[in-house]
Amino acid sequence: MGAKYEVRGNVAVVTLDNPPVNGLGYDTRREFAAGIERAEADAAIAAIVVTGAGRAFSGGADIKEFGSPKAIAEPNLLTLIRQLEGCTKPVVAAVHDVCMGGGLELALGAHYRVAAPGSNVALPEVKIGLIPGAGGTQRLPRALGVEPALNMIVTGEPVKSELLASVPGQKLFDQIVTGDLLDGACTFAAAKAAEHKNNGKPLPRVRDLKAQHPNADAYFQFARNMVKGMSKSFPAPAKCVDAVQACLTKPFDEGMLYERELFMALMLTPECKALRHAFFAERAASKIPDVPEDTPQRKVEKLAVIGAGTMGGGITMNFLNAGIPVTMLEMKQEALDRGIATIRKNYEAQVKKGKLKQDKVEQRMALLTTTLSYDDIKDADMVIEAVFEEMGVKEAVFRRLDEVMKPGAILASNTSTLDVDKIASFTKRPQDVIGTHFFSPANVMKLLEVVRGKATAKDVLATVMALGKKIRKTTVVSGVCDGFIGNRMIEQYSRQAGFLLEEGCTPQQVDRAVEKWGMAMGPFRMGDLAGNDIGWAIRKRRYQEKPNMRYSKTADLLCELGRYGQKTGAGWYDYQPGKRDAIPSPVVVEMIERHRADLGIQPRKISDEEIVHRLVYALVNEGAKIVEEGIASKASDLDMVYLTGYGFPLHRGGPMCYADTVGLFNVVQTMKKFAANPHDDASFWQPAPLLARLAAEGRTFS
Repeated sequence: MGAKYEVRGNVAVVTLDNPPVNGLGYDTRREFAAGIERAEADAAIAAIVVTGAGRAFSGGADIKEFGSPKAIAEPNLLTLIRQLEGCTKPVVAAVHDVCMGGGLELALGAHYRVAAPGSNVALPEVKIGLIPGAGGTQRLPRALGVEPALNMIVTGEPVKSELLASVPGQKLFDQIVTGDLLDGACTFAAAKAAEHKNNGKPLPRVRDLKAQHPNADAYFQFARNMVKGMSKSFPAPAKCVDAVQACLTKPFDEGMLYERELFMALMLTPECKALRHAFFAERAASKIPDVPEDTPQRKVEKLAVIGAGTMGGGITMNFLNAGIPVTMLEMKQEALDRGIATIRKNYEAQVKKGKLKQDKVEQRMALLTTTLSYDDIKDADMVIEAVFEEMGVKEAVFRRLDEVMKPGAILASNTSTLDVDKIASFTKRPQDVIGTHFFSPANVMKLLEVVRGKATAKDVLATVMALGKKIRKTTVVSGVCDGFIGNRMIEQYSRQAGFLLEEGCTPQQVDRAVEKWGMAMGPFRMGDLAGNDIGWAIRKRRYQEKPNMRYSKTADLLCELGRYGQKTGAGWYDYQPGKRDAIPSPVVVEMIERHRADLGIQPRKISDEEIVHRLVYALVNEGAKIVEEGIASKASDLDMVYLTGYGFPLHRGGPMCYADTVGLFNVVQTMKKFAANPHDDASFWQPAPLLARLAAEGRTFS
């Protein structure tokens, strides 16, 4: 991992070589700097080409070094850029495939840039709560123009090289090379060396270009207004606007200092810490402690899905989108017909929105076959059942699958709460059984909980994790327990919401408090959306299995009134036909007040802060138990479940990250106050052993 040096004629080629994306780690920076110095010192060298090995020019900073001394050790990125700018021989950056973040900032330090068509170019720092920190906000507007540069910096989205090269007046790319990039770059570099030798002019530097805008004040005011409306809880996008404006109002060196000040200040914000945490947590989720990354995987070229309902159809779409043929099985033809019609309707909706071409719809639908017979799926490499969430139904399906599926086929259950080990026991091949808990709507929601049974083979787990990545899901491994990670935690969250009603809150007050805090949806609106009868069924089971666990009776009373939520037009809220607007219900308020009176509880005023902390700390305490029990291998996995499956605010990083931000000592102290509340569940608020231990030691979950 470093940089390679070679000579082509009178051109030196210095190649970043740090797979997979040539991250600018310490060893790479050091060897790159040595290569540039060597080329400068060699009288036979007339020009220098810098490029990247493999499938990237450079993806920027090496994420493996984030937060370590190596990340800022000399030569740092700013030093490399100054080195390129100061070269006495023309330096040409040959950009290809991926040129992002620090990689683009490095390229902007070269005298010239050429690119292969189709290269993805971006400054994505805003996505982790930062602005570019090595001159990106000062050089890109000079090279590309203020407006297109600001758009790139504020959104962080990649733009194709040929599109950037077509921007009028741009000086970002001097040439798009359609043939062999390195050959073209070396030819271009040699020509520039000869040109400068003949004319004696100084080599061009991006820093010397003048950033201009015909109506700068009005434009930046407009940009601020737009960013304010879009960025909500994130400070970085607004700071991007400030930094880019500085390239028009300040000399280059002052603009660089200002960029650095903003960068360092953002590094310390909780929003940035949360985004960086999420960035690393997503990558860490795929790493399983006892399953090596090189674990052999089973072939999955043909898939079967049992059930053509909402979940079965959504699951099927994921695989059709990834180009994997699916056979969908149902018991009745009418059910299959409805399922196919729904899938096509979903695709047609994407066509109308311009998100999908009609020919792609036909390609995907052509991958789908249907059947009423188990015999027609016996050759599938993997089967996912998406039938009714009842153990007797699952048992019948898995006993049949065990009879018909070929040896080595993966048998997956889309269960949200049921015991995967018990499901596996219905077969003679428990090593092939795994849980795949998709979230509804399955073709939209990003989260996939992969449930590992006690007998699940490592190659099955590795295969399903890789398959999750192929269908663009964030995959998180859970052990077997009631509710797995997400639903086990949300049960405690919902219990607290019920107690809050008994103590004086209304459903809309609770929902409004947590939604203002950042949750996509409060617990009562969420219950109405999912169906309150689902929670009712779980509580009925709990009353038998865990008679000592206390619940508020308000939710049961609601269901006894037939108010199951949006599907019945009435739940915690009232709903008008065809609309999803939640309208406060006087019937529900009266029901809660009557129940409160029956309990002899005098209602009290409850602050938004108490509402939020009781709900969120319930997640944290149950989450700590899940990690302690080994159901999840790390706390960050719980954060990924909540960020991608439950609408937890991204700028807070997930429940466990939020607890770290508040301080675990403070979380425990607040929990002690909740335990003293006679109307709450004091036993639940005893800190989980892991939480108590970390708080006592002044440590964090991450």
